[in-house]
Amino acid sequence: MSELLTLKRKDILLFTKLRLASLVIFSALLGYAIGAEQIDWLTFTALGLGGTMITAASNGMNQILERQPDGLMERTRNRPLPTRRMSLGFAWALSLSLALTGLLLLWLFTNPLTCLISFLALLTYVLFYTPLKSKSPLAVFVGAFPGAAPPMLGYVAATGTIDAVAVLLFCMQFMWQFPHFWSIAWRLDEDYRRAGFNLLPFPNGRSKSNAFQIMLYSLCLVPVGLAPYWMNMIGLWPMLGLLLAGIIMAVPAMRLYLYSDMNDARRLMFASFFYLPMIQLILFFAL
Repeated sequence: MSELLTLKRKDILLFTKLRLASLVIFSALLGYAIGAEQIDWLTFTALGLGGTMITAASNGMNQILERQPDGLMERTRNRPLPTRRMSLGFAWALSLSLALTGLLLLWLFTNPLTCLISFLALLTYVLFYTPLKSKSPLAVFVGAFPGAAPPMLGYVAATGTIDAVAVLLFCMQFMWQFPHFWSIAWRLDEDYRRAGFNLLPFPNGRSKSNAFQIMLYSLCLVPVGLAPYWMNMIGLWPMLGLLLAGIIMAVPAMRLYLYSDMNDARRLMFASFFYLPMIQLILFFAL
């Protein structure tokens, strides 16, 4: 308790990465809104709070397990654990408390299936994705599973079931994970290598083969994004919006393949931040 009082608010935010978690929570809440015939504000609030706590716990446990490599990277060396501004014991206590409280909120105020999905996502992120990062680029594939869970989780919180829409929401965010993460890995390749992480598809850094893989997965977002139209879930105008979102991702990805320019990786990264809320808002208004 005394350490909690002495820690600065900035350190808590750095440890839990709450600002970055906002996109995760936004996806979950939109998933709920897509599935709900009428919003139950108690369930909606519990989903937001519980999801935020579980995401914060996942981020905290990730930093606990990666505290040594974090100290080697420029972008992470100032985190609370590498700098010893936060003790390891307090970090575990905070992470576990957040996880348990978040899961309890989901169990009590949503439904057991939502709680189970959240628990499995937490375990996958912490026990499989995090240790695999230092061993294989397959970590990105493994991490895409918990990363794609939020919209499906929100939808299940509203409906209590996993149906075609839930699977579709999961698949769309699953495919988005790859160009999103690889655009970041392209920009931070040297920093990741300092810590022993090789997170681009192939081990040859900023190469044509990696740029091609990023472009390929970005282009795949176009047909995947149009799946709701092919499944007769939405009409023509929403379909055109989803097509536009796919093009917004595809253009910087193609430029990255052609020119291998750092600015194009940056444009792709920002396009990925824009793409996800755009398609989910379109589905919210169309479904």
